Amino acid sequence: MSYIAGVDIGNSTTEACVGEVRSDGNIHFLTSASCPTTGTKGTVANTHAIKSALKQAMSKIGREVEDISLIRLNEAAPVIGDTAMETLTETIITDSSMIGHNPSTPAGAGQAVGEILLIDKLSRGVPGTPYIVAAPRTYSYEEVAAILNQASDSLNITGVILQADEAVLVENRLRKKVPIIDEVSRIDKLPDGVLSAIEVALPGQTVRMLSNPYGIATLLHLDAEETRTVTPIAKSLIGKRSAVVLKTPGGNIRENILPAGEIYFDAENSSSINLDEGAEKIMQAVADAGNIYDISGQPNTNVGNMLTRIKHGMSELDQTPNADIRITDILAVDTLAPVLISGALAGETCLEKAVGIAAMVKTQKLPMQEIAEKLKLELGTEVKVAGVEAVMASLGALTTPGTKLPLAILDMGGGSTDAAVISEDGKVTMTHQAGAGELVSMLIETELGLGDRHMAEQIKKYPLAKVESLFHMRMENGQMTFVDESIDPRFYGRVVLLAENGFIRIEKDIPMEKIVQVRRDAKRKVFVTNAFRALKKVAPGHDLKNISNVVLVGGSAEDFEIPEMLMEGFAGYRIVCGRGNIRGTEGPRNAVATGLVLSYAGERS
Repeated sequence: MSYIAGVDIGNSTTEACVGEVRSDGNIHFLTSASCPTTGTKGTVANTHAIKSALKQAMSKIGREVEDISLIRLNEAAPVIGDTAMETLTETIITDSSMIGHNPSTPAGAGQAVGEILLIDKLSRGVPGTPYIVAAPRTYSYEEVAAILNQASDSLNITGVILQADEAVLVENRLRKKVPIIDEVSRIDKLPDGVLSAIEVALPGQTVRMLSNPYGIATLLHLDAEETRTVTPIAKSLIGKRSAVVLKTPGGNIRENILPAGEIYFDAENSSSINLDEGAEKIMQAVADAGNIYDISGQPNTNVGNMLTRIKHGMSELDQTPNADIRITDILAVDTLAPVLISGALAGETCLEKAVGIAAMVKTQKLPMQEIAEKLKLELGTEVKVAGVEAVMASLGALTTPGTKLPLAILDMGGGSTDAAVISEDGKVTMTHQAGAGELVSMLIETELGLGDRHMAEQIKKYPLAKVESLFHMRMENGQMTFVDESIDPRFYGRVVLLAENGFIRIEKDIPMEKIVQVRRDAKRKVFVTNAFRALKKVAPGHDLKNISNVVLVGGSAEDFEIPEMLMEGFAGYRIVCGRGNIRGTEGPRNAVATGLVLSYAGERS
């Protein structure tokens, strides 16, 4: 007997399927396995994952990898995602002229206006002049409270700025209650004697005066030009519970507009479009371009640098001289990115409009051939680069119970979305498009300001809950869940992810509702947009009404909400849409690997 293995190299996961070829030529499927992909998809580093997946699969039937007669690999096209910012405005603050701030634990409530007075210079204070006192962390909260209580008899202290995270501790000890802002890390940069304004909102509310340019102008007596320049600061404080804004007489604010740049399409209908136009118009330009040979960007701009960086990254992976590296598709998505305000005193950020882009990078077939040759050398087994992902996924999807021809499949992985339609006579029409799970993770990481791709991946995969006591929690859908055993106190009052192996705590203080909204919006922007785009490209007459059945396969089809989103989206077209169940046992995974084994039987017959 002979064993045939199909191996699907994905951006995130490498999957293997092993079948036995019987004497009558039929395939009997025996085993399957998966493991994380090593290296960039379509490069020689993938061999480690391939061997690992094959070893796992064969061990399940008590056999060795050397027993395999033929290994069939998919034609893997690498997909790289990156972010380009649209009209990114960098706000630079000099001379500590303006600062916006949002500590997590302010104290007191209300607004205060006064001159900055350092705590060690209180003796210089003039009675009747309103002051906001600044205290470095070298002073303990007891010392700060004692000094302020003593000085409040002679000085008009309207507010306090602390370097340490001790606002509540200080306020509890003050005889005269005032708004207090803490966690200003660079308090040594605060200029003495300048006019400043503080605002702390009541719990559950947000600042109103300092998130409004005209409110800042009212408190700090700004003219029209100064009011225009504080707009980025006001914008950065929208939705915050507390804020402080300072004004120095010689300080200034300037904005650097970084050019977003033009995208150039070398295509059937060559054209260009500026990134400023936004994702919707960019995607319309992609559709109007027809067959795309290559995509590039305007030199020395955001998008030009990004696309050049992607191509350069691939050229380093493909060691062939003069490698033919082309970007044949992009998916653009509108998003928001927190941008650090240069010169701010506490690391303030301002949300700026951005465009997230996933790019489909194609190289010569040589890297896949190198993988095949290396495997053949190391395993002593025949290895063949056998088929295109979309076709193989279609063959695998047909093993789902309840399916028949004609059939459409959506293969949603980490880097790309493949779509194919198999007609009743077996003809396959397919497309291979940029943008899938990795772009969703990137959008979640960017919009929530996580700075942690792994946490973004976890947020994408699992539903959320808020632990409201040690015995109950509120789910993201509003449902209350009670537990018999006490929840670990580390999770009390925190937003958590409901993973298979227990809770994962969200370290950043972000409301559950915002995380849910960002996660769902990211999935709709990428998966729903790309599903319609891909299926329209392969549908007979480019009309979705000519498709009756869609099977969802790939890692992203296992997601707890994406299939439902797509079913809702397709509802108006009377399309039967659902997760595949490959071979009736594998769920939506293993479609391409299964198709590679099936195609072997087809080639023989």
